[in-house]
Amino acid sequence: MPNIQHRLNWLKSGLFWRTFFLLGFLITASLAAWITSFRMVERTPRAQQLAAQIISIVTVTRAALTHSAPDLRSELLFDLASNEGIRIYPLEKTDVIEPPTDSALMPVLQDNVRARLGADTKFAKKVNDVEGFWISFKIEDDEYWLRLDRDRIERVSSIQWIGWATITLVLSLLGAVFISRLINQPLANITNATRAVAKGQPPPPLPEKGPTEIREANRSFNQMIADLNRVESDRAMILAGISHDLRTPLTRMQLEVEMAGLPSEAREGMKSDLGQMDAIIGQFLDYARPTDAGSFVAVNLTALLNESAHEAARLPDVKVETYITGGVEVMGNPVDLRRVINNLIENARRYGKTPGTGIAHVDVNCHVEDAKAIIEIADHGAGVPDNEIDRLLRPFTRLDAARGQANGAGLGLAIVDRIVRRHQGILEVSNREGGGLLIKISMPRIAPRL
Repeated sequence: MPNIQHRLNWLKSGLFWRTFFLLGFLITASLAAWITSFRMVERTPRAQQLAAQIISIVTVTRAALTHSAPDLRSELLFDLASNEGIRIYPLEKTDVIEPPTDSALMPVLQDNVRARLGADTKFAKKVNDVEGFWISFKIEDDEYWLRLDRDRIERVSSIQWIGWATITLVLSLLGAVFISRLINQPLANITNATRAVAKGQPPPPLPEKGPTEIREANRSFNQMIADLNRVESDRAMILAGISHDLRTPLTRMQLEVEMAGLPSEAREGMKSDLGQMDAIIGQFLDYARPTDAGSFVAVNLTALLNESAHEAARLPDVKVETYITGGVEVMGNPVDLRRVINNLIENARRYGKTPGTGIAHVDVNCHVEDAKAIIEIADHGAGVPDNEIDRLLRPFTRLDAARGQANGAGLGLAIVDRIVRRHQGILEVSNREGGGLLIKISMPRIAPRL
């Protein structure tokens, strides 16, 4: 049921299908209106034409029978039947008559024929179970039936109309498919390219051809991507250069602090400040460092989580509970993925201590859902206000009021989110039921080896 609902939602929201169904509806409605209008407009002229044809046939046949020699009438009737499809029968009072099929054409035809041949002219579609178009006429005081094949009288059948309409509709819908694809393909290309950018992947250049509007849009998008790549490269270079240049005097200052004859308390305070500055610079470097997808290898996520959890459990203010499924592998950079796990556990240790205990209880969960590897790291702390959760992933953002005072540049979760997106993953942040913060990461999983 979820898959069916997903497909229905996709059909409703897809621009291609919206365009196709709109064109299909307009074509179908136009075709139906045209057929209906044509049949209504041509009804009276066609009925008059058929009436004139029937009157002519009856008049000529009656004249031929009246003026022919009695010994030649049999031969005349045979010629009419074999060559013209006209058969003459005496009209008997015992004849079993089935009236003509009721249609919009028949009343007009009957009125026109009776106006010329007489008001007592009879019509039938069957006489004595013999099908045809039957019409009565008189020769002096004798009445006769004239039977014509129905093909000569009946208009195009409904089945033929349906056949022609179906062929026309199918051809029109094929044209609608072509037009919809032609219109929506450039939009689909832009959508795929923007989706790749959102995942941190370089999109292929869009083709700068086609109509002027599409060509200009694709050219602008390609220029925007080039500008973003240049800005990203410049930012990484600037951050790396600044961080590198700052670490040289920091190292010198640490050495001078050690060599200076300062009181123990002052020396430790300065060393702590310098260490914090060095950690902040490290965060800048981690945030600016690009991730090369070409260096990805199969990473045993199970082993990586167990190692990080075991290392964190050695700290005195952390208790780690693990719920990890075995044999889960993903494609990625093992150094970056370890940085992600360690960063999240450290974040929980710093900001997620259980109230009243001074200890951070951290739950590390890893399991598989469909083709995704799911990592969940949760603490039992105070959590954050729901309206502030989105801000946690922004660079240089710290919610000290909600998570306790701590030192840092506010790049922890921004670094995690950046790395996860470069691994084609999704990072979700929410408050845990019962208190605390829950970080959920979903990444494409490598199929297990058989």
